[in-house]
Amino acid sequence: MPRKEKRAPKSTGKVHGYIVGAGEIVEQDVGDTLRKNYMPYAMSVILSRALPEIDGLKPSQRKLLYTMYKMGLLGEGRKKSATIVGEVMKLNPHGDAAIYDTMVRLSRGYEALLHPYVDSKGNFGKAYSRDMQWAAPRYTEAKLDGVCREMFRDIDSDTVDFVDNYDSTMKEPVLLPVSFPAILTNPSTGIAVGMACNICSFNLTELCRTTIALMRDPEADLFETLQAPDFPGGGQLIFDRAQMEKIYETGRGSFRVRSKWSFDKSANCIDVTQIPPSTTVEVIVEKIIELAKTNKLREVADVRDETDLDGLKITIDLKRGVDPEKLMAKLFKITTLEDSFACNFNVLVGGVPRVLGVRELLEEWTAFRMECVRRRTWFDLNKKREKLHLLQGLRAILLDIDKAVKIVRETEEEAEVVPNLMIGFGIDQIQAEYVAEIRLRHLNREYILKRTEETSQLEKDIAGLEEVLGSKAKIRNIIVKELEAVAKAYGRPRRTILLYADEIEEAVEAEEAPDYPVHLFFTREGYFKKITPQSLRMSGEHKLKDGDEIAQACEAQNSSELLFFSDKCQVYKLRAVDFDDGKTSLLGDYIPAKAQMDEGERAVYMAETRDFSGYMLFVFENGKAAKVDMSAYQTKTNRKKLLSAYSDKSPLAAVLQLREDCEVLLTASSGRMLLFHTGLIASKATKNTQGVQAMNLKKGQRVMAAEVYGEGRLNNPDRYRKKLPALGALPDGKEAGEQLEMG
Repeated sequence: MPRKEKRAPKSTGKVHGYIVGAGEIVEQDVGDTLRKNYMPYAMSVILSRALPEIDGLKPSQRKLLYTMYKMGLLGEGRKKSATIVGEVMKLNPHGDAAIYDTMVRLSRGYEALLHPYVDSKGNFGKAYSRDMQWAAPRYTEAKLDGVCREMFRDIDSDTVDFVDNYDSTMKEPVLLPVSFPAILTNPSTGIAVGMACNICSFNLTELCRTTIALMRDPEADLFETLQAPDFPGGGQLIFDRAQMEKIYETGRGSFRVRSKWSFDKSANCIDVTQIPPSTTVEVIVEKIIELAKTNKLREVADVRDETDLDGLKITIDLKRGVDPEKLMAKLFKITTLEDSFACNFNVLVGGVPRVLGVRELLEEWTAFRMECVRRRTWFDLNKKREKLHLLQGLRAILLDIDKAVKIVRETEEEAEVVPNLMIGFGIDQIQAEYVAEIRLRHLNREYILKRTEETSQLEKDIAGLEEVLGSKAKIRNIIVKELEAVAKAYGRPRRTILLYADEIEEAVEAEEAPDYPVHLFFTREGYFKKITPQSLRMSGEHKLKDGDEIAQACEAQNSSELLFFSDKCQVYKLRAVDFDDGKTSLLGDYIPAKAQMDEGERAVYMAETRDFSGYMLFVFENGKAAKVDMSAYQTKTNRKKLLSAYSDKSPLAAVLQLREDCEVLLTASSGRMLLFHTGLIASKATKNTQGVQAMNLKKGQRVMAAEVYGEGRLNNPDRYRKKLPALGALPDGKEAGEQLEMG
């Protein structure tokens, strides 16, 4: 809708005290107003303020670093920050406070960058603290950090374009010819108009190797050399391959970072020394205090910030008997001790904002760097050509120095010296000017010979530079060598540790549940029922699906832990309390759905325990048997799924839960049976152990079944007791008849 503005009435004469045109109502189109007034602002914020360019810097950062470079601060001496800020205002007229804030965030003392650009002295605050403010610029000093040599090394060799500053009194670079992918080396965050960027940092050594790998093979696997981001503050990154692939491919996505901590047993306290980059010490401490006051965190006796000159430290005092592992798992869930980092790789490329993945960003940087090296080579080539041209003119007078002196002496007017030399020796004006400027003391054969000896070397250098200009492969080789040198000079070990997502134990707040006796039933088709003794006494036969039958039945408690082993070598942990009390007239809960098993996965066995004592016995079709301690399936937090629950080297014939060692009877497809004591098999803490050979089998045979031996099951049990491994014995008499009846 059109907007109306009030203006003063038009006046044909001079009206004292009124603005001409004030009060007049003029209709304006809102779209036109936005385009004229808002769009220039939006474009300025996007292109000249908030988003980094391919050299990894925003305009304000580039202006600051370039000014410090021109001030000679790439050497040993520092200068007062106030002096630096004043000089930067010649390029960046946004006020001293904004410039100093930029310097602080680039400094080593602030600890926000993996590779700081400013070597600071004094209090520059801390990125991980909201309340630790930096000192005023008159109290601090700074210079450029050593890594800036790689940013300014070629800047005087026409590698990048220069433009006028805001008042056209100075020149400043459009980009810096940085010799490593700084865009991904340090984190960068910015909010523009309608768009934003949030770039995480990567380890410099890994990044250089990845760039080299991509230059050699554009289809190289990034994860072989660049597994995950690396943050200045360290921490522990929870690595999920699928999430990271999405970030690498699209430039968008998120991952979780958790704090690094240790437990001091003598003081009964937890010391947190590294936190995620997206939070601060004060936020964490305030949240823990708030939870403790509302009785949602009863395990904590006290929490305090003990950050000092040695670095970050949050101390959490525990009450007696508190398990630090369980407490930290809980804190990771309800505080920012674990936090998400959302990636948005929005970068200006050629003046256009683009969201790029890691591979595309490195390809764009490589293209930018190749242009820088090409321009540097062209610059060096021209310089050498100019020098060679001058030396060729100097060589021309070598044959007759006296003639050159005579021409100069006999020339009456100074303006005629150069033309006469050109005529006398057949050289051009530039060469003649150079010869004419030679000092009298240098007019000797020794000096001229020394200078002209450079000619052959210059010719070789020029030929080499021309080859480089004509070959992209040679330019790539130069960049590869530079990246290798940067990685060697400035590379550091990873600070952020990787934790794999499928190994993380998630904290689940256990609710106090009533404990009472229950009967548990598990069917061959994977259905489960929990029935109280009273309900069982009053019920009739079990309702089952057609063809299904009860495979296991046991007495337990409502607080029992239940382990459901699947046919995909995985185990799913649930509790009896997770199931409602049922009846025999119901089908029960379908375990693959309840436990959220993978598609096509079946539950084959149920184990019940309260203290994880005893063993699990796995019997495989190849005749091997593995005895695994139940404690191997115990976790400190309530993990729902454990991988590699048993060996996958051979199909599973049977699973048995053993409270203690006993005799087990194996039956093979050949009809042979073997009776052995499980004490003969050593127990293992490794879940997916292949076990030992229990029953020897002939070709084409396999173990069909295994059962705990009950007294009276066999007429002559000694017939089947053998030393392991053994073939077993064929049944006779009663046992043969029973097997015949069973099919």
